[in-house]
Amino acid sequence: MKVSKQTTLRDQAAVSGIGVHSGSPATLTMFPADANTGIVFVRCGQDGRPDREIRADVRAVTATEFATVLGDASGPLCSTAEHVLAALSGLGVDNAIIEIDGPEVPIMDGSAEPFVAAIDQAGIVTLPAQRRHIQVLKPVRVAKGDAYGELRPYAHGFRVEVEIEFDHPLIGRQEMALDVASESFRRELARARTFGFMRDVAKLWNAGFAIGASFENTLVISESRVLNPEGLRFDDEFVRHKTLDAIGDLALAGAPLLGAYRSVRGGHKLNHAVLSALMADPTAWRLVDGHEAYLEAPRRAIRGHADVATGMVAPAFGPDVS
Repeated sequence: MKVSKQTTLRDQAAVSGIGVHSGSPATLTMFPADANTGIVFVRCGQDGRPDREIRADVRAVTATEFATVLGDASGPLCSTAEHVLAALSGLGVDNAIIEIDGPEVPIMDGSAEPFVAAIDQAGIVTLPAQRRHIQVLKPVRVAKGDAYGELRPYAHGFRVEVEIEFDHPLIGRQEMALDVASESFRRELARARTFGFMRDVAKLWNAGFAIGASFENTLVISESRVLNPEGLRFDDEFVRHKTLDAIGDLALAGAPLLGAYRSVRGGHKLNHAVLSALMADPTAWRLVDGHEAYLEAPRRAIRGHADVATGMVAPAFGPDVS
């Protein structure tokens, strides 16, 4: 077993934009952090000074409707944390301080690519401390109806397998399986954007969601076509984005996972439920020092594919199935 070291950012980097649900402007700044800090979100007050902070882990999740919300007993700290968490996890950043001056992480273009660019601008450096991983020892499964999620042992690092199914001719049934490493994350997932259906817009607005959604940050789908002028970035961009979300949600384990995650017809709520079930069972996991498989390039990287099929499930911005 090869020992790997923890990482952090070399310098700070910032992005600014609006929240996809709140429509509120926010600036998010990522700073370097010491070893064993983890990922810590800091909410700044109106005077620009740090007001509250919370470590990003599974216990900090306060809501999973439409997005992953982090907070504590005093209330939410920030919403829609999954894309920046996915970027940090996908690029192997263990420690960072994330300051945000609004209620929601900026949606940017709807993908993780702007956060990847910000991390690249800052740079990544190695710290003296050993990296610790959460190794999955036995399968842990959560199911409801025909939706389920499962974490299971896997000998080659961290793998995600996601299957979605929408009763829509442009989506149908799509699958994605990937051994996650920095290059595979950049190539296969980082650019995949969030999506929603035009038919749901009025309902979401009335419920106080998707206020900031637009063609600049969301793939918008009518009954027969993608309405964004530039079209799709991938033929199966929908399942790639759901896979991106899963990586962000599972980053809340608090340390890199050594295991495989499978999600069928799930979303934020299911991802959180499975991770919570794993952490609640002390016989299902253990902490281990650096692992060779995590550092290697993926041995398998299976490109996603799409099969059109029928089956009614919740829309992308709809409540996740748990």
